[in-house]
Amino acid sequence: MAERKRVLVIGGSGYLGQHLLDGLAKADSETPFDLAFTHHRPIPPPELIDAVSPVYPFRVDVRTGEGFESISNTFGEPHVVVNCAALSVPRACEVDPVTTMATNLPTSLINWLSSFKDNNILLIHLSTDQVYEGSKSFYKEEDETAPVNMYGKSKVAAEEFISEHWSNFAILRSSIIYGPQTLSPVSKSLPIQWIDSILSRSEEIEFFHDEFRCPVYVKDVVNVILALTKKWISGMSPHT
Repeated sequence: MAERKRVLVIGGSGYLGQHLLDGLAKADSETPFDLAFTHHRPIPPPELIDAVSPVYPFRVDVRTGEGFESISNTFGEPHVVVNCAALSVPRACEVDPVTTMATNLPTSLINWLSSFKDNNILLIHLSTDQVYEGSKSFYKEEDETAPVNMYGKSKVAAEEFISEHWSNFAILRSSIIYGPQTLSPVSKSLPIQWIDSILSRSEEIEFFHDEFRCPVYVKDVVNVILALTKKWISGMSPHT
């Protein structure tokens, strides 16, 4: 019998992380995935655990790497790691650039992955369209990055760090991710839910009018990650 493939979601209790775990648990696959995720809360969200069980939750500090060793001991070496963890509120990033860089630069994650003898692990890293400075539209992957805020700068630094220190990776630059609320509600303001709350109260609010953004549905992002995961795993040796 082929070995079940292990998928680890870093930041699995966040918005995209929860939708991704749900998608992985329901994925149509000949060999179901063994799933694990990291969280920074005191306890993992019980609603999420119940919905995607069986799943291994691990409390990890991505800034220091504390908690990664318990994943090695309990879950083992993953075949695919998806890094959804980030400090992603631009205003908060500007206020505390040190914490932003410590959180968004995946130094501890790469160090942990490098501790395994086999480096045949795919790292899928979530980045942002804010790596560009915004003077034109329809940027291409090869366009020069020139972020104008701390969030974008931290994401550029993360992309560069990964490309220099890990060989198997895919970086996804998304814009505004929207969609339904998660199994366990997140505190971060969500686009659709925020707009709905403003309209329901008939409030006036200032909003940007000089930007063209390309919002992406959360399930579409999940489907892309699933496709990358399945393609990577299908290319592995049956004994890997």
